[in-house]
Amino acid sequence: MLDNVRLRPPKGLDRFAVRSIAGLLVLVSGSVGFLLVLVLVREQWTPLYRADQRVADSLNDWVAGNDLLLNVLRGLTDFGGHTILTRVLVLATAYLLIRRQFQLAAYVVITAVGALVLDPTLKLLVGRLRPVVDMPVAFAPGMSFPSGHALGSFVSYGVLLLVFLPAVRRRWRVPVITTAVFLVTAVGFTRIALGVHHISDVVAGWLLGGAWLAVTASAFHRWHGDSPTGVREVRAGLSPEAGDHLRPATHGQGNPAHPGRVATGLIVAWVMVLGMLYGAGLLVVRVLAGSALLAADEAVVRWFAQQRRPLLDPIATVGSKVGNTHWILAATLAAVVLIVALRRRLRPVIFLATVMLGEVTLFLVSSSAVNRPRPDVPTLGPEIPPTASFPSGHFAAPLCLYGALALLIWHWSQGWPRWVALACAVVVPAYVGAARLYWGVHHPLDLAGSLLLAAGWVAVCWWFMRPASEAVQRPAAVTPGAR
Repeated sequence: MLDNVRLRPPKGLDRFAVRSIAGLLVLVSGSVGFLLVLVLVREQWTPLYRADQRVADSLNDWVAGNDLLLNVLRGLTDFGGHTILTRVLVLATAYLLIRRQFQLAAYVVITAVGALVLDPTLKLLVGRLRPVVDMPVAFAPGMSFPSGHALGSFVSYGVLLLVFLPAVRRRWRVPVITTAVFLVTAVGFTRIALGVHHISDVVAGWLLGGAWLAVTASAFHRWHGDSPTGVREVRAGLSPEAGDHLRPATHGQGNPAHPGRVATGLIVAWVMVLGMLYGAGLLVVRVLAGSALLAADEAVVRWFAQQRRPLLDPIATVGSKVGNTHWILAATLAAVVLIVALRRRLRPVIFLATVMLGEVTLFLVSSSAVNRPRPDVPTLGPEIPPTASFPSGHFAAPLCLYGALALLIWHWSQGWPRWVALACAVVVPAYVGAARLYWGVHHPLDLAGSLLLAAGWVAVCWWFMRPASEAVQRPAAVTPGAR
């Protein structure tokens, strides 16, 4: 009878061994690979230096003079810069703290800070100069080896994968991993194509990032302890048992209308709002041309220009920045993180994304169609915005964002949070609008067009999507004859 008994390792032990071997391979290959490249660079190995220079020259010949390609490369390289990575990691840490995942939050901070320390330290120790090309298209300070963008993007997006992958549904894990790999690869390629790093700098950054992730992940497992349940149920991620705590709740989302009906309703509403904007714009630039109203419109802008003072200029500059794309995107991402962390609902996030996407498209299309010239006054800054004057995109964005958030908070809370949200929805756009008038880049009627855009679009999004609705508790069925 004993012959028929097959001895098997404890359930979950084989997976744990595979995961441990994989982590060991990453650690060894990353460390050995990085040390090998480091030695070759320090010894100035001729074949490596020749290969680096050939790649740098070829890519420089390809990108120099191609403005569209350069803009794409500069946009992609920002995904490995300190600004975007810091914002993403801060939001991820805040989300983990709100969800009370303190060990994971500490892991994110320690791993990111470690990479931040390794990059400048190694640059100073190695002291390799930046590439020299015939037609420079970008500039970066400091030394070249290793690539900080390559190291930072590998570590940052790797940390996000390790921490949040257990919260991702299985069918979405491959696309999420593919996106992260694409971002890391694209950032590394842009550093070479822009002529600010050699290919060996980028490869060394990736190898060092992999080794550092393996070290910190191993340390986390020792600190956190092994979880047989997590290994048994979820095969991916740093802390599989935290998946249910990190992902949005699937209950309590209410019963929305059919997504197709909502989408078609929003499309029709978008066209209607665009029609209102276009009609209002034509009224301003054609019907009212030469009227006393437009004369007063111009007079207000001139009055603001006359009030410029050294003390007020920085205040207006900050107000203008609050409405630009970078600030609005950062505020939107922060709001999304807080909504998912505190409410654990996806529908408000989709509502917020729809509002902001609709605002951008409505602004761009209506601005191009109406094509109202900017005010005829000197602007505060040296650059004139490339878009037309009506409506104001800087004013419309905070109107939509903080207006949508105020509606959500008003339905979710009681007492003072309601009034704080309402005050933000009024004060922040008013500050931005006054700053744009002070800058001399918009008329008051442009701000009125933005108000029309925001009020119409946020209202229809709220009507169709019902983002604050909760599931209705149905009474339990009564069994016949039960008392």
